[in-house]
Amino acid sequence: MYQLGRRPAFFIYLFIECIFGIATAFAKDFWMWLIFRIGVGFTVPAILATPNVLPIEFVGPAHRTTCILLTNIAHSVGMVILSLVLYAFRDWRQLALATSLPFTVYFLYWWSFPESPRWLLACGKFEKAKTILLKMAKVNGKDISLDYMDQLKIKYEEEFKNQKSKTIKKYNIFHLFKTPNLRFKTIAITFIWFVNTTVYVGLSYYAPALSSDEHLNFFLAGAVELPTYIVLWPAMEKFGRKSLLHISMLIGGCACLIATFPILDDQWTLIMFCIGKMGISSSYVILSLFAPELYPTVVRGLGISVSSVAGMIGPVGLPVINYVGMGSQLSLIVMGVLQIIGAFVTLLLPETKNCHLPQTLDDGEEYK
Repeated sequence: MYQLGRRPAFFIYLFIECIFGIATAFAKDFWMWLIFRIGVGFTVPAILATPNVLPIEFVGPAHRTTCILLTNIAHSVGMVILSLVLYAFRDWRQLALATSLPFTVYFLYWWSFPESPRWLLACGKFEKAKTILLKMAKVNGKDISLDYMDQLKIKYEEEFKNQKSKTIKKYNIFHLFKTPNLRFKTIAITFIWFVNTTVYVGLSYYAPALSSDEHLNFFLAGAVELPTYIVLWPAMEKFGRKSLLHISMLIGGCACLIATFPILDDQWTLIMFCIGKMGISSSYVILSLFAPELYPTVVRGLGISVSSVAGMIGPVGLPVINYVGMGSQLSLIVMGVLQIIGAFVTLLLPETKNCHLPQTLDDGEEYK
């Protein structure tokens, strides 16, 4: 994402996902189906990362929360719609087409989808960034003075020259671990992302086991997320990211553990499940804003991709845990413990509310 930019990387991965997703419907045997689904899964982290990175790079600190919340509301609405699609299409070939063909509509945005001006500035592509910034100002009815643009150019040209003087021309995964502070944040973010992905997907897997109507359970698992955004919207503006992420994961973890108590009846188990789902949904929303704010611009896309890919490792083993622990509710215990550990790891990271985004590796190292 660093070498190509946010825009082309998004459409390349989207194209790959569409090809493999549609091809799934025409698989002739299990092994062909498996290859196609691996192709789809390979693109998911990058496609999910772009909508989390771009919004916070387009707006100032005061509007980041709104952008991320709107993105996650769309995600939750999509989960609810997916439950209806699952109910309507029972044949897996039809389901593959129903969940892949709609993505082709996104290619209509190719001509209007802008590149991140922050990324362009960080790469020394000032003229391209200037064009996008002027267009943004025009759409928003704002004026950008020539003095401001000149000062912006001087500032970023100096930063870009400093980066080049250190012989850093292309960034790779090793730059995330090059300096102590950035290395710690990368490891911490990746672990928290792993926990969030594991628990979020795990509870989605666990939902059908709550009762005989698996479609209704999946619908409720998606719908229960929506009320959390009503609370999160003002809370994130007032209290910031770190404390809310800690509390959300702690509540979710405790709810998962309480749900395993044998003295609870089915109704209370369902209530604890919903509380756990709301907790992990809240933490996922906060993390999708918190993590990009911690990574510097030059490696932000790379960092989010690495963390999200690592996060996908957990769900690989979840079906096995669910199968083995369905009677003993081992899966809920594992997810509860993971969330509680992740909640305390969160306390070791800095608050990012109303802070300017770090641009260079040096900025990321100094941001404590």
